[in-house]
Amino acid sequence: MRKHLAPVTTEPAAADLAAIESEWPLIAAELDVLDAEITMFYAEEHGGPTALDWRRLRRAEARVTRTAAELAAGIAGPHRAA
Repeated sequence: MRKHLAPVTTEPAAADLAAIESEWPLIAAELDVLDAEITMFYAEEHGGPTALDWRRLRRAEARVTRTAAELAAGIAGPHRAA
């Protein structure tokens, strides 16, 4: 038997949206890592990843680390240059 989800009747609060906005640089950096990892998986079918593929993955991982540290330190924000 299938359960139906209850409809959402409330909008996100301003505080919720602000929290998402403040964490967006980290979310974007993590999406870049995911994209680089997907590229690596597909590269296996075509002779393996290139040096550029590996570099892209390393840079994306470094960006996640840097952004997470900045977010923890309170200096990352929505208007910070990527």
